[in-house]
Amino acid sequence: MGDARGLAVEVLGRIERDGAYANLALRAALDRCDLDRRDRAFVTDMVYGTTRMRRACDHLVDRFLHDEVQPEVRTVLRLGAWQLAFGGVPAHAAVSATVAVAPRRVRGLCNAVLRRVADEQRAGTPAWPSPAVALSCPEEVLDRLVTDLGEVDAMAAMEAMNRPAPAVVRDDGYHQDRGSQLVVEAVLAPPVVSSEGANGVHLDERILDLCAAPGGKATALAASGARVVACDLRERRLGLVADNARRLECDLMLAAADGRATPFRPGSFDRVLVDAPCSGLGVLRRRADARWQAGRFTDEAISGLADLQVELLVGSVDLVAPGGLLAYSVCTLTAVETSGVDQRLRAAHPGLVPVPVGDPWRPHGEDGGGGILLPQDLDSEGMAVFLYRVP
Repeated sequence: MGDARGLAVEVLGRIERDGAYANLALRAALDRCDLDRRDRAFVTDMVYGTTRMRRACDHLVDRFLHDEVQPEVRTVLRLGAWQLAFGGVPAHAAVSATVAVAPRRVRGLCNAVLRRVADEQRAGTPAWPSPAVALSCPEEVLDRLVTDLGEVDAMAAMEAMNRPAPAVVRDDGYHQDRGSQLVVEAVLAPPVVSSEGANGVHLDERILDLCAAPGGKATALAASGARVVACDLRERRLGLVADNARRLECDLMLAAADGRATPFRPGSFDRVLVDAPCSGLGVLRRRADARWQAGRFTDEAISGLADLQVELLVGSVDLVAPGGLLAYSVCTLTAVETSGVDQRLRAAHPGLVPVPVGDPWRPHGEDGGGGILLPQDLDSEGMAVFLYRVP
């Protein structure tokens, strides 16, 4: 698997040196390689695992370094440390094969450091200087989770997001996390009074997915038999929705528009889903590099996202026909973007009637009417969802 490790080092370098998105850099590398299926899966595990556990891996190797090393050397050391501590790779293979892909001039150094890490792993679990180092995340990320979820749930959430995401495939072949599927099920569950006066999802029901890209939820909504409009701000991202709809042979109407000021007439839809842009704190297992993006989880950044989320929701209320349903979902766990947005929307539109979400969602929000799903609950992404009946 030497070629696999070499490719992993290349992709990790792009992520760490160039700021490339992990999923895009990995996909591009795999598309042009000739590795077999087993090696491709190994590359994927190494890239995502090393990226997630970067801080913990740095701690494991730094105690055996006397001087700072160049970025490309640190990438190799991180990759070796991940295999030894988290990847379940036998020590002899992890050390020798990783050293083989290191720059020739530093192979002796990498060999010495990784052997020390391997010896420590055999001796037992290392002592970590803080929970955030052990869980490999910035202090501010763990602090925010603890504040919003409590210490026990916060620690369990980070532990779950440090494990590889299980592969989940819908009946139509689309890969979609169980949490996202549960959002769609929540949106479709409550009956609505349509313009024709019938209850429940039916062929003539009109549904708007306001922030639809890349189209996973929109195509699932369309599978209910409803007429679905998939809207997104950028035409390029709307193209992802079109590609997925075409591949799944799914009938969708597409619209490129700003969700805060859409071209649709008031009362045009029986259900509107606002799956809003968010900080993504519930999907750190899938977005392996997100935890390291500077400024992503600051108070200012999250408050700005919450303002956008409220604008999108306030602009969507009038699009729902009387008796219809407005749904709000985000793949984050912060109070500001979940229960806080719920409070602000209901203050702006006091006539909205909260609709309980029910199991398997944990009650969330001021009156428990919304729902939150933590990553450890179903080994899925972390999600929050709120439903409202429009008078």
